[in-house]
Amino acid sequence: MSADAVSGVRAEDPIDFASLDALVRPRSVAVIGASDEPARIGGRPIAYMRERGFAGALWPVNPKRPTVQGLPAFASVAALPSAPDVAIIAVPAALAIDTLEELGSKGCRAVICFTAGFAEMDEAGAAAQEKLTAIARRHGIRLLGPNCLGVFNDAIQFYGTFTASFEKGWPIPGRIGIASQSGAYGTHMFAAALDRGLGTQVVITTGNEAEVALGDVLGWMAQAPEVDVICAYAEGIRESRRFLAALELARRNRKPIVMMKVGRSQLGGAAAQSHTASIAGDDGVTQAVLDEFGVVRARTTEEMLDIAYAATKRIYPARNTLGVLTVSGGAGVLISDAAEAAGVAMPPMPEEAQAKLRALVPFCAPRNPVDCTAQVTNDLSLITRFAESVAEDGGYTSILSFWSQTAAGRSVGPKLQEQMRAVRAKYPDRLWVMSMLAPEKIRDYEADGWICFEDPSRAVVAIEAMGRFGAAFAKPEAAAVPLPKVTLPETTPSEAVAKALLAEAGVPAVPEHAAPDTEAAVAAAEAIGYPVVLKILSPDILHKSEIGGVLLDVANADQVRQGFAILLDRAKHHAPAARIEGVLVAKQIKGAVEMALGVFRDPVFGPVAMVGLGGIFIEILKDVAFRRCPFDTAEAERMIRGLRGFPLLDGARGRPKADVAALARALSSLSAFAAAAGPRLAGVDVNPLLVLPAGQGCYAADAVIELAGEGH
Repeated sequence: MSADAVSGVRAEDPIDFASLDALVRPRSVAVIGASDEPARIGGRPIAYMRERGFAGALWPVNPKRPTVQGLPAFASVAALPSAPDVAIIAVPAALAIDTLEELGSKGCRAVICFTAGFAEMDEAGAAAQEKLTAIARRHGIRLLGPNCLGVFNDAIQFYGTFTASFEKGWPIPGRIGIASQSGAYGTHMFAAALDRGLGTQVVITTGNEAEVALGDVLGWMAQAPEVDVICAYAEGIRESRRFLAALELARRNRKPIVMMKVGRSQLGGAAAQSHTASIAGDDGVTQAVLDEFGVVRARTTEEMLDIAYAATKRIYPARNTLGVLTVSGGAGVLISDAAEAAGVAMPPMPEEAQAKLRALVPFCAPRNPVDCTAQVTNDLSLITRFAESVAEDGGYTSILSFWSQTAAGRSVGPKLQEQMRAVRAKYPDRLWVMSMLAPEKIRDYEADGWICFEDPSRAVVAIEAMGRFGAAFAKPEAAAVPLPKVTLPETTPSEAVAKALLAEAGVPAVPEHAAPDTEAAVAAAEAIGYPVVLKILSPDILHKSEIGGVLLDVANADQVRQGFAILLDRAKHHAPAARIEGVLVAKQIKGAVEMALGVFRDPVFGPVAMVGLGGIFIEILKDVAFRRCPFDTAEAERMIRGLRGFPLLDGARGRPKADVAALARALSSLSAFAAAAGPRLAGVDVNPLLVLPAGQGCYAADAVIELAGEGH
């Protein structure tokens, strides 16, 4: 069963994120299992909506009471005056399935199922959940849950939730939306945001995701006018089509997503056969997908809220550079360290601008960070001149100003705020951030458009995230990648056949010949030219080096004959049942950088390609990049240049520059091959891929193609 089928999402279903409107913006709400006690699960939604003034119809369903919390009660779903926009199921699991059927027959199109006791419990619960999914599909119901904490939308005072979070306060106005697979943690995020004074009026929790999954919720928020910034909590991505569509819609609509992705994804049995899959580790694929769409991954709740807070200003520099104005040299060093760790560029001020600032304060440090020193407190007009120079002469897209407690001082604070307000207003397109110890003044600065942090290192992390959002939003639409026609063999191919298939798809192979006997091997070596490499040729021995099945520097015919015998003997000893097709004779290439390319099939996202340093270093260093297939050469080159080991390809320590363009073409071609090959392709390993100096190309020295359902 596909991942989409598991989550109730079928590939042929059209993607209509607006279909969640009835779930999040209802005009009528029925509560099945309504309680007269406001503190009970079936009572909280009614109590909340009555207290907050929900303007729509509110229909409690309870066969044992004529009224519930002062509202007329209905004895059954059938007795409701009409089909509600959304119904809340708060009855035991044994009754939930029949209740959902009744709601479908009534014409209800959205249901929130609080009820637990389904797939989170055992196999019987999973079977019962499948019945819920089938009923929802048959009736066209958007089903949230089961086992979920529900949803609230304070913009219309709709509270389809039983969380107790509101005991500490109601939502405040704001445009941050929260989507969470965990109900408890989703409302924890809401409460933490409330403590920070951040407005989160829409929170949706998905629970077991029998029908509505995280991707649906992200997609709804991506097109909803109530939401500008999306915070998401995920334990595992169970469906891909709507999830990917949602991320792309958010990118197109310039709505940043900051996500906490926890837990470890489990690679499927077929993917686990692939060597490349084992290199991917726990969630390398998920990270690659988030990077692809510009989703920023937060490590902590604090970091998530920092980033969401900064994003509410809706300034996302596509080419992010950081200018720093500080009254403390020490803070400047701290910020510089944080910027380097986060990957934010801090180019120096132009020399002419530095000279101008030194003329104002001879002992300032104007390079960047621009340390204007405490001298500016003696002549407050200098603040404006330094700040304007950083903005105008430096041209930085993000500006972090460090004033510490000076911003709150009675002698300097008011004038500082006045001057910084004027400078910020003059350059409204910049991301202006203030680091200050002045809690009583933060709201005043925020009203002027500033983003305020006490800790400058946290500010830098948020600034870097705004740049990543901007780069993603500015990324042009990728052109469709043409796919080759691929016909896979019936059984796992030998190295020679694997290379031939890949070469036809655009991954060149080292010149080589398959030799079934000794004299054929000699003839092949003579034709190729010495030295050559000899390798055992067998579809059953995929990792030849592990059994000593590769011989290098074979220099003449006698050595070829000896090597042929040695390889056959080693194969017989280490893999007696293996089919032996002879020996592969290949040209030995020297002076190349060894890289590795690979493909494996992720159970959620399909074929994923990898590039990294080759040979033994890939397993030791794991300096690799991943990307969903297919992708073009520009994306392939971006992956290559993002490797920590890229300097080895770029002429480090006097080496010749490698043919990065050829490597990118091979990687892109491999991604197209994988996308065209279909689900029978379990994995591909090309290691090493020998990359020669610029203009001389690259060649696969070894290749393995694994097919689904075949273990080795």
